[in-house]
Amino acid sequence: MIRCLIFDLDGTLVNAYPAVVSSVNYTLESLGFPKKTAYQIKRAVGWGDRQLMAQFVGEKLADQAIKLYRPHHQQALAKGVRFLPGALDLLKWAHAQGLKVAIATNRPEMFTLVILQGLNATDHFDQICCADKAKEPKPHPAMLLEICRRLKVKKHEVLFVGDMTIDLNCGANAGIRTVGIPTGSNKKKELKELKPYKIIDKLNQLKQVIALTNKGDLRKETA
Repeated sequence: MIRCLIFDLDGTLVNAYPAVVSSVNYTLESLGFPKKTAYQIKRAVGWGDRQLMAQFVGEKLADQAIKLYRPHHQQALAKGVRFLPGALDLLKWAHAQGLKVAIATNRPEMFTLVILQGLNATDHFDQICCADKAKEPKPHPAMLLEICRRLKVKKHEVLFVGDMTIDLNCGANAGIRTVGIPTGSNKKKELKELKPYKIIDKLNQLKQVIALTNKGDLRKETA
């Protein structure tokens, strides 16, 4: 039976891309680089903010870039983040069902908390695990396994939901059933190529995935 849901944050539960685009282009302009399109930036996210900037300014300027990016981004996040359609209702439903709910994100903790506090959403999560507080970022399985340990759930009792190939690879590395949703940086075709447990188009479809998974597990247990 599914007892725990772990979500990626950006592109899965929230839309923070406007804030990311604003901060990246502010940083690029400050360093004398041309602006990037929203699509180019969206396709580059997911690996942490330093690596994001390194993709555009190079490794030698990455540390300088991140010193510009982070203060600007803290302000941008306070205004430019919204729940994706169905996200808040799904979180409320999950708690009503007695499910544990967690976040595993490659965002630094400080920005993750800015987002959740701005949305008044911190209380919706039993655990929040961020890359700068973990042994390794995604796609390494460390964050998922740490959440399982903290919440005292077994891997077969968990579904992990993410919008990027990095999330699907992370779930596979952890041995946890992973659900892909093409609402973020990767296209549905890219997610399908990794053959995750399920692909959904909308967050509310996760309820059906949970129901069918629990029925399957129940049949297995009683066979």
